[in-house]
Amino acid sequence: MKQILRWFILGGTLFFLGKALKEHWAEVTAVRIEPAGWTIIAIATGVTLLAHIWAGWVWTWIFQELNQSVNSSQFIQVYLKTNIAKYVPGNIWHYYGRIMAAKHANVSAGVATLIVLLEPLLMAAAALIIILLCSQFAAENMSLTLQILQFLSLLGVLLAVHPRFLNPVIRVLYNLKAKQSATTSPNTVSSLERYPLKPLLGELGFLGLRSAGFILTLFAISPLNLSQIPLLLGTFSFAWLLGLVIPGAPGGLGVFEATAIASLQHHFPDAVVISATVLYRLVSILAETVGATLAWFDEQLNEKGVGGRG
Repeated sequence: MKQILRWFILGGTLFFLGKALKEHWAEVTAVRIEPAGWTIIAIATGVTLLAHIWAGWVWTWIFQELNQSVNSSQFIQVYLKTNIAKYVPGNIWHYYGRIMAAKHANVSAGVATLIVLLEPLLMAAAALIIILLCSQFAAENMSLTLQILQFLSLLGVLLAVHPRFLNPVIRVLYNLKAKQSATTSPNTVSSLERYPLKPLLGELGFLGLRSAGFILTLFAISPLNLSQIPLLLGTFSFAWLLGLVIPGAPGGLGVFEATAIASLQHHFPDAVVISATVLYRLVSILAETVGATLAWFDEQLNEKGVGGRG
């Protein structure tokens, strides 16, 4: 049933994208990017690459939260190299690679698993915070009741990453994972001892940089107003979050695009939204590939340097 659900979700999102492209193909092909627009796209690629490097650095902060000493530059390399593996069917291999790297650095299996589970949870919490905050600015004539509900929702998200509430969730996720694996045993995962404020703020920065890359890509195709920025920030975070949590979409492929198109098609011309969304996927993959390649070259240079000194 899980495999059927994944294929159903993937098929549904691809059908939606195919239908949107078919209906607006003539308009999409009519979109032209000026030379200055390509420069903006190059900047968007650089910003997206910076976002992934930043995410790798934030990942090392989670190790520090659990009193684990690791080499920051080395683990940023690990993060960038494994990041590209999220597009492999299954959408778990980047996590597996990070757990193995942590174990090789003498981090216990329980702590390594906790760190790998904690990172996407903090990312999801950061995305929800941005969505709730941006909705305050993007919505017009919002009622007091809705404002109170959104404030309570934001408070709920902040409480959800408190160790008192987060540790039971992590244990459940770990035990479910342990039942599917012969190499892990239930009830051995470590716990978070303090509120992960620094990593949470770091993930907010990651989502901000990723959103900036998307906004720049859209700006390369169509002019934007400052008043549209909260809408784009919230929409990107919502689409990215669904791509993170919905199964059957490696790297959020298809889910992110379908959500972004459906959310923005009433605010921008359809051709602009479709072109920007598809183009940003290419920008994102290029940035991730460049990041993995640079990490690999840097690792090779470091190994040669160590070997030469030896």
